[in-house]
Amino acid sequence: RLAEELRLAQRQVHFLEEKLLAAKREEIIISTPTRTRSPQRRSNSTMQPREIRIFMDGAFDVMHYGHMNAFRLGRSLGTYLIVGVNSDESIKTCKGPPLMNDNERLTMVEGCKFVDEVVPNCPYIMTSEYLDHIFNTYDVDYVVHGDDPCIVDGKDVYESAKRRGRYRSIPRTEGVSTTDIVGRMLLMTKEHHLRNTTSKRRSRGNSVGSLSISGGIIDGDQSDTTDSDNEIHNEKDEDDVSVLTAANYNNDEDNTSVLGHQSKFLTTSMMLRLFSAGVKHPEEGMRVVYVDGAWDMFHCGHVEFLKEASKRGDYLIVGIHGDSVVNKRRGGNLPLMNLHERVLSVLGCKYMNDVLIDAPMEITPDMIASLKITEVVHGTESDDGCSDVNFDDRYRFPKEMGIFTTIQSPSEFKLHNILSRIQKKQAEFQKKIERKKRAEREWFDNKYQNGDKNASNGEKK
Repeated sequence: RLAEELRLAQRQVHFLEEKLLAAKREEIIISTPTRTRSPQRRSNSTMQPREIRIFMDGAFDVMHYGHMNAFRLGRSLGTYLIVGVNSDESIKTCKGPPLMNDNERLTMVEGCKFVDEVVPNCPYIMTSEYLDHIFNTYDVDYVVHGDDPCIVDGKDVYESAKRRGRYRSIPRTEGVSTTDIVGRMLLMTKEHHLRNTTSKRRSRGNSVGSLSISGGIIDGDQSDTTDSDNEIHNEKDEDDVSVLTAANYNNDEDNTSVLGHQSKFLTTSMMLRLFSAGVKHPEEGMRVVYVDGAWDMFHCGHVEFLKEASKRGDYLIVGIHGDSVVNKRRGGNLPLMNLHERVLSVLGCKYMNDVLIDAPMEITPDMIASLKITEVVHGTESDDGCSDVNFDDRYRFPKEMGIFTTIQSPSEFKLHNILSRIQKKQAEFQKKIERKKRAEREWFDNKYQNGDKNASNGEKK
């Protein structure tokens, strides 16, 4: 009951935060003074709406839909979003080397539909001088960051922008973080698929340190078939394995309790609508291209492939397979992201036009006719590795109809690359995740405890 109340309360918080952002945007439009633009950015037309340019920056290492949502929120405060991506060297100096290199992180940010322009090689620490450079070079009106503090060496990174009155904050995307996602990779669990928070905890004796990677798939200890990490459980409905709750905090003091929790992100219909902004039906006569897959841990290899696939037609539909289908094919604790998380990740990509949620494995003539598919495309690289034993059956009908094409994947990057890099640094990541999870929990608890106190004080007044 308490979990349900928390879930409903957080949905209401999300709704109110969106209303607050809309109000902030109106306030910004009214209060932003007209600035002298550089000649190349001046509009020749006086009929165009006023442009408000927003700047955000970050490392965006192992970028996920939480980052995409931050871009969406940041852009909602203006009309044009510029994103600075921290350089490998500056990240390494301040917090250790990132998992993903410059090009991989830039590909992800450039591929996000909420981002209008990308600035590479930004320093990890925003100095007053560099902010001056950003304001002047890119005609930036406001710097935007999440509402969690950004303190480096005891100093507020955005103090200079705040002093100028050119700083705005957005609510942090709760329920998802890079720390949580890396934790899922380190821990042999499928709790990120589960709805029922009262189900007994999985055995974790082989969590960190026993992880092995083969062909891009994590192989866990599957000897305990009774507790069944080989199955996806849902007491209410086996087909509804992706509906999640948010109240999953526990007070276990063991070293692994901060790792691999069930996903706490609330995928509401409103969030799906917000991520679906700009999605339209294909017009008559358009060439509709279809690609399908798991799109787990949506990465730079996926982005580059979708970019290439989109060039083959006018309208690209991306099919996303359900959790049970992906797990049956890949085993272990895959997919690392549940269906709703993977849907948001693909919806945030600028190269897709629409998604097919819980797409069938077999592409039938009825499906081709219904979606008006002109061509079905498959790449030469796949996260499935050599496990795709049903490849011919999956694409039998498109092949018979002469509309199936295999295209050269522009990138060899796969999920296996991420898992391999994490495997090499398991002990380091375990300590880092334990520390960050505790910090995130404290931030989360303090935010809502303070909110409760403020509400109580308001009632007393």
